[in-house]
Order: sequence, then structure tokens, then C-alpha cells
Amino acid sequence: MSYQPSDSAADYQRQLDAKVASFQHLMAQAGIQLPALKVHPSEPLGFRMRAEFRVWHEQGKAHYAMNKPGEKRPYIIEDFPIGSALINQLMPPMMEAVNNSEALSRKLFSMEFLTTTSGQALVTLIYHRPLGEVWQAQATELQNQLNIKIIGRSRKQKLVLSEDYVTETLEVNGRDYQYQQVESGFTQPNAQVNQKMLTWASDCLSDKKHQSSGDLIELYCGNGNFTAVLAQHFDKLLATEISKVSVNSALTNFAANQIDNVTVARLSSEEFTQALNKVRAFRRLADIDLDSFNFSTIFVDPPRAGLDSGTEKLVTELDNILYISCNPKTLVANLVEITKTHKIVSAALFDQFPWTEHIESGVYLSRL
Repeated sequence: MSYQPSDSAADYQRQLDAKVASFQHLMAQAGIQLPALKVHPSEPLGFRMRAEFRVWHEQGKAHYAMNKPGEKRPYIIEDFPIGSALINQLMPPMMEAVNNSEALSRKLFSMEFLTTTSGQALVTLIYHRPLGEVWQAQATELQNQLNIKIIGRSRKQKLVLSEDYVTETLEVNGRDYQYQQVESGFTQPNAQVNQKMLTWASDCLSDKKHQSSGDLIELYCGNGNFTAVLAQHFDKLLATEISKVSVNSALTNFAANQIDNVTVARLSSEEFTQALNKVRAFRRLADIDLDSFNFSTIFVDPPRAGLDSGTEKLVTELDNILYISCNPKTLVANLVEITKTHKIVSAALFDQFPWTEHIESGVYLSRL
């Protein structure tokens, strides 16, 4: 099954209903009992805050292009209806400038956009050649003309003309959170649905019927997207992340949001499990006393592969588990084991990627 963008609200609802049915069927097949599923829709169009385009050169002119699966030759695109309004606003003048400049167009093969709901934009131009002073001068002029940030990349070269990040503002339960989003780091592409995910996660942990006590472990914290919001519900929070870029952004974001009860460890989930179980010592934990934490709750947002067996065992040792999943198949596989010790208290589906088969979901579990 595949979906195509449409202006029709009915078409959007049909594709969302298909995802909900698929998710519920997977759970039922595995014998997983869900409470009432909370479904969080997206805007059908204009929802994607970042985009990557191939640049295709044909008859002396550059074009935005994409490749269909299995096809080598790309197809030219004129606009990007699922992209943010700012991406669509910037696409024509960016390509016009490229086509009017030999320095900007020669051996340009990709263009990446990163935008925010607050109107900031960063565009990365990627080349198959070294970039020099002429490119830098013309790119700087374009940056100033469009009031954006521009980065030039080629093999072993990165030219940042002003800054390599944008700052996003997200509102969760009446509070604004500031997030530095770095050009090379992971960020949630659908800001509106991201806010819904953050609100749902926070509400799970603030519900008095299931009020958590103690401290929180967060694995795969990224740039602190969830961490900044969840920290308010605990005395202390220990977050792990393997990417240096993401760790640095997370620390910047905690400072920007005046959050001072989070400790970050640059470890993978597997390494953290080994450290917590005292199987192995890590120099990166030399200044962190794991025994000083009273962990009661764990939050995981793993990659598509889901939780490895060691991490799966670790989460079952905590009273409460908050699990955000980008792959329902691996979520189901993990839940088959986790629900032997825990009950699903809340479940949600987030349409992070409309018009695709991709399903983002969340479950909150408490010990039986």
C-alpha cells in the first residue's frame, strides 16, 4: 500500500484510518491488549519542517529532483506540498540564484532545507567539488538577501556562513520550550505532531493515578526533545545518547530552558545496561554516580530495530515504562516480553508522516 498527498480531508482520514487499523491488527495478532487508542492526526499538507532534494542538471539548468524507488533517473519537482510554507517559499528563489550563478551551480548535487515554526531557515548546498572564496561571497550575498542561514558542504569541507543551527519553539501544556536544531543532527520532522507527542508523554507522567516517584532514565535522548519536557516530573533524570552532536545540542537546550536536574551520559543503550548492571565500567561515567539515582521510570525512543534483548530486560526492572516507537513491528516484539511484567496504561498513535505507511506510536506501562 502507498499513499499520495491530496487536498481532500476525506482522503487524509482514509489513510489515517488505514494506519490505525494496521496498528491495531498487529497488536491483536500478538495478543497485546490495548486500552482505547488515542489517535493524533497531522495537518494533511505543509507539515514537514525539513527536506532533502537531489539537484538534477539538464540542458544547462538545475532542477529540484527526487528518485522513485527502483528508478535511476530522477523526476523533476516544482514544489513540495507536504513541506512547510517556508520551504515552499524558499525553493524558487534558491534555485533561481543557483541557475544565475556558475559558482553556486557547478557540481551542486543536493540541497537540504531545515525550517522552524518560528520562521527560521537553514539551507545546505552540497557539492562534488571544493568550495572557494567566490562561492562563499555569492552564497553570503544570497543568505543576506533571503534572510536565512546557508552552509556549503563538499568532501571533507563544511563552510558555515553564519550558524549551523536553527532554534525551534514548541509549546507543551502552556509552556514554550526552545530547541537548538543542528544541521547534521536528528530532529522530529513534523513539529505539530511532535508537540502532540510531547504533550501525551508529559500527561502520562503527570497523571495522578499513575504518578511516578523517584528518578527517570532516558535512553536515546537525541537533542533533548523529550527530556526537556519530562524533567519537570522527576527529582533527577539521567539521559543517554551516543551522538556527540546531539549531546552538545541537548546540553545547550537544557540551559536554554533553565533545566538543571538532567545528567547526560554519552553511551549507547547497550553500554548503559552494562554499566547499570556493573558488568563493565566506562570512563565516560567517571563523574556520574549511578548509585545516587533512585530510578523508578524509564523512557525509550529507540531506532527502527527496537530494543535489544539487554535493554528489553532492563526496562522490565523499572516500575514504569514510556516507549515511543517508530516501528510497530519491533514494538510488538518488545511488548510480547514487556507485558509479561507490565500492563499498558495508555496507548497513542501519532501521524508523524502522513501519506506514507510509516506509523509512530507510544505506550505507557506500569508494573502488574
